[in-house]
Amino acid sequence: MADDAGRPVALSIKQPWATLVVHGIKTIELRSWSTTRTGRVFIHTGRGAESADEAWEALPAHLQDFAELRGGIVGSVEVVGCRRYDDVASFAADAGKHLVPAAWLEKKPMFGFELANAEPLPFRPCKGALFFFPLPESSPEDD
Repeated sequence: MADDAGRPVALSIKQPWATLVVHGIKTIELRSWSTTRTGRVFIHTGRGAESADEAWEALPAHLQDFAELRGGIVGSVEVVGCRRYDDVASFAADAGKHLVPAAWLEKKPMFGFELANAEPLPFRPCKGALFFFPLPESSPEDD
């Protein structure tokens, strides 16, 4: 997926969520903002890690080393839609896809980016940004 200037875009996700996304285990990424963007995006992981126990408990042992990768591109995924969560029931119904308990639905609405065709990639250091952000000229698709 490219931005208006034709550059590939990425979405930054904390570890271990990024690992779970690019390995197809987490198929809904939660945000406080909506998107109409669809198509393939790169997954970036920031330097900080998620502190919530739920994230680390969902991580299979064989992916522990991958979840240590920080500050760069770790894979790509297709964004195929965006769900809106206004109530605990709909949020809880998708718990197996976003992997967090219903108690996380504190601010309403919350949005779930529906993800498909996840693909881990060789790690490539890269600065991140908020929201969807364009990658520098030398991008992972150049490799």
